[in-house]
Order: sequence, then structure tokens, then C-alpha cells
Amino acid sequence: MKAFLGMGLLGSNFVKAMLAKGDQVQVWNRTPSKAKALENDGAIVFENIIEAVKDANLIHLTLKDDDTVNEVLAAASKGFKQGVIIIDHTTTSAKGAIQRTKEWKSKGFTYLHAPVFMGPPNALESSGSMLVSGDQQVITNVEVELSKMTGKLINLGSEEGKAAGLKLVGNSFLLAMTTGLSDTLSLAKAQGIPSSDVAQLFSTWNPGAGMPARLGRILEGNFNNPSWELDMARKDAGLMMKAAEEGNTKLTVIPAIAKEMDNWIAKGHGSQDWSIIAKDNL
Repeated sequence: MKAFLGMGLLGSNFVKAMLAKGDQVQVWNRTPSKAKALENDGAIVFENIIEAVKDANLIHLTLKDDDTVNEVLAAASKGFKQGVIIIDHTTTSAKGAIQRTKEWKSKGFTYLHAPVFMGPPNALESSGSMLVSGDQQVITNVEVELSKMTGKLINLGSEEGKAAGLKLVGNSFLLAMTTGLSDTLSLAKAQGIPSSDVAQLFSTWNPGAGMPARLGRILEGNFNNPSWELDMARKDAGLMMKAAEEGNTKLTVIPAIAKEMDNWIAKGHGSQDWSIIAKDNL
């Protein structure tokens, strides 16, 4: 028997996928109506969290943050079956994941953090990626269960909290990418360029294809053979900010990048590859 706590968009679709595969799933949510909505799909709904986890060998979580996970687990713990495995898919801090692993182990229960790069449609389709790290015997014991939930299960090794840390790293890139797209559209708007033209440009010229090579250059620490000199990249950033100002639009990312470029130019790196701005983060 499985229990699933947290019936947001992600959690509810995970449950629907489990039910479609023939699993029995006991569900709970702080807002009972969200759990109740899964009753027609075959979920066993509980308003009492202790009752929801009774008889469950596996308890899955998709909640908000560290505090919420701690609060919900504390409330549910009176109903924990001996030997139960808690699998937490919540995006949390690495420190929190490490602390919970240690805390619940000391109480005789197994906690495993398995965050995901999956939206609600992925959860329903069992596609996307799931990260996991920690005790390899525990991971082996639940590997079949986790693999059924995702298109790709990425085992990052025995280091506790590594999955949590890399989930935040991945999300940081997604935030930067989306904010960069926002600036891109803002700059296009400032110059009277339709957003459809931006989409067309990116469909024929894919800047993302160069990301692995750019990351490789940064990791090598070789900034002396520039493909784009820092001075020239800063000049272009200036043109972007001027165009946005004249077009009465707002740029969020570019001004911060320009400021960092200025710092490195002031240190004498203007003729090197502009990716040198990442040097201190290696």
C-alpha cells in the first residue's frame, strides 16, 4: 500500500499515474477538497493524516518547502508503519534533506529525497527526470518504484543532499533562462520587433545548442582565446540597455550582467573571453 501526501498539481498527477498502473494509493491534502477530487480516479481519500499513512509501506510527498515537509511528517508520524520508506519529491534545501535523512533514521524510519525536473504533464505521463542520492541500498530497494514514475531516474551517488543541491542548481538555470527570455522579448518590443519574429529566429538559430561548449570553456578556465571579447560583449550590452530605454521597456538581467562585466573590465580582462565573468565560481 502507498500513501501520497500533498495533492497539488504535481502530486495529484503522480497519483493519477499510479492509479492507472493499478496501484492502491491513500491520499491526503491539507485542503481536503484537493484530495477528494481524486476519489473518482480510485484514490482512497483521508482527511486525517495519521489514518492516511497507516498500513503504507511507501509514503510519497510533494509539498512546498522544508518547513512544510517537517510539519507534515511530524503530524503523520504517529501513523507510520514499522519499516516504512518516506520518499520526498519536494524541492528543498540540501541541508534540510540531510537533516531529515538523519533524523528519521534515528527514529527507525527511512527518508529518501528524490526531487524532480517534471511538470504536472510529466507526472501524469511518467516522463521527465528524477534525481536521487544517498544510501545506495535504500535507492536499490525503491529503484523499481521510482523508475515507474519518471522517464529518467538519475542516481547521483551516495552523498546525502546532493540531489537536493543539484535540483536547485537546475532550477537556477531555468530561472535565469526564463528571465533572459523576458529581457529578449522586452528588447524586441523596444525596437518594434514582433515576438513572433523572435520565435522564428530561435527556431532557425538555436543558441541553446552552444551551451555545452560554453560550459566546457568555462570549466577549462581558458579565457585567453576569445570567441567574444568581454569589451565587445559589454559594448553590446550597452546597446541593448540604450535601445530598451529609448523604447520605454524594462530589462531585468542585462543591467546586472553589464555591471559584472564592468567589474572584470576594471580588473584588466576586457580582451579575454566574456565568459571570464564566471571564473570565480569555479
